[in-house]
Amino acid sequence: MNDSGPSRDAAPAAPGRLWGVGLGPGDPELVTVKAARLVREADVVAYHSARHGRSIARGVAEPYLRGDQVEEPLIYPVTTETTDHPGGYRGAIDDFYAVCAERLAAHLDAGRDVVVLCEGDPLFYGSYMHLHKRLAHRYPTEVVPGVTSMSGAAAALGRPLVEGEEALTVLPGTLPPDVLAERLAATESAAILKLGRTFPAVREALDRAGRLGEAWYVERASTDRQRIAPLAEVDPAEVPYFSIAVIPSRAGASLTRTTEPGDTVSPGTGAHAGAVGASAPEAPHGEAVRGEVVVVGLGPAGRSWLTPEAQDALATADDLVGYGPYLDRVPPNPRQRRHPTDNRVEAERAAHALEMARSGARVAVVSSGDPGVFAMASAVLEVACEPRFAGVRVRVVPGLTAAQAVAARAGAPLGHDYCVLSLSDRLKPWEVIAGRVTAAARADLVLAIYNPASRSRTWQVGAARDLLLEHRAPDTPVVVGRDVGGPGESLRVTTLAKLDPADVDMRCLLVVGSSTTRIAERDGRPVVFTPRRYPA
Repeated sequence: MNDSGPSRDAAPAAPGRLWGVGLGPGDPELVTVKAARLVREADVVAYHSARHGRSIARGVAEPYLRGDQVEEPLIYPVTTETTDHPGGYRGAIDDFYAVCAERLAAHLDAGRDVVVLCEGDPLFYGSYMHLHKRLAHRYPTEVVPGVTSMSGAAAALGRPLVEGEEALTVLPGTLPPDVLAERLAATESAAILKLGRTFPAVREALDRAGRLGEAWYVERASTDRQRIAPLAEVDPAEVPYFSIAVIPSRAGASLTRTTEPGDTVSPGTGAHAGAVGASAPEAPHGEAVRGEVVVVGLGPAGRSWLTPEAQDALATADDLVGYGPYLDRVPPNPRQRRHPTDNRVEAERAAHALEMARSGARVAVVSSGDPGVFAMASAVLEVACEPRFAGVRVRVVPGLTAAQAVAARAGAPLGHDYCVLSLSDRLKPWEVIAGRVTAAARADLVLAIYNPASRSRTWQVGAARDLLLEHRAPDTPVVVGRDVGGPGESLRVTTLAKLDPADVDMRCLLVVGSSTTRIAERDGRPVVFTPRRYPA
């Protein structure tokens, strides 16, 4: 097995520099000139994100990214849900920040400059500060301030927060309502962050303090989804985490603007205004784990087909193992070691990954599509059942399958019962394959056929077609999908009788319809679907 990537023992004379870069409340034009320059020049760009994998900070910074930088997505292990971590929520989060800090330290030790993207200001309720506390004493570090959510909200309202000798109190919405009410009653102006689920309690506290009539609600300030409203009129069900409650200066009460045509509200995620700098931790399950194998499905093609969970597994790995062309689909990260292998050594590949994990490494074994469908998950688990690997944790992260991708491009041919089988006779005899093809044909199942042909297997497609024609009509729809999602993508709809084996190669997947599968013309192209209802 050949290893590629940097030696972990090599260390440059000077470490890299850590930058905590504030990006402001959401409008990319509110990013400072210095922040934009640092983002553009960085070797490594890190950013927090929730379980869904979309990062607000990265979205704000995207106009300033070069496109060839190493990205380190830091996906939270828990949000408000429960966790089985022995230390509870706090233990899971502490372990998460410790692991993230070491991931960035590996880059800094190698002399690479790291920019951590932060919504709002990095040291104002920001997730960056947890990395800062763990790294700033070890590496050259600089924090670049950003426009806070409070400033963005005040600008959106057109109201000063404070004037003259007035005092401003900044409060987290997570405080108990009685504490909030007490502090709100004793201050002149206030900003309350971290809304979302806390909004009903915040509203109650404002009412108890006699300040509800003065309070304004600002959502996603500075973005095209900005919304402004008197807080008393806001529906709690429509309040996202990235929103803010403001009691502005009484001196400017006549200046408050109302919602303009461009100020809209749309529930869900996106650019924000609100507790900027306070990332909403939503992310995969569990505690930070050392020494494990994660079998990762890459989906059928590029990054857009990759799930957030798979992205996180790849980002947090120390070592990547897999068939060379599949590894090539994972963007290189100099912090990681890569171990490409031939496609015919699955057991050896699995054992190599498990040995590294047994020594304490976090190892991602990559598969195209879904790792549990004719791929590496079963091979890894089979080897993992050997006594020597009894203590090694193995996880399987699903991926979008080739069958799903081809079906979606064609329409919905898998809309009813279907079966998935492989025509490769490398690991099972042709007699078994032929029996299963015949059984599926008799049962009137749609077939998704993997591995229909290769350079050395050229006759199986024709043989399978002939077996199917013994039980299926000649005009049964057939979809031939090749390299779906990739640069060589093609899709052809034909019939069973007209299926030409010469048109099928190792990069194809076939979908053979049932007796109810239909072809319809829509928008100038054929659409294939199998109705949900089956004839009585």
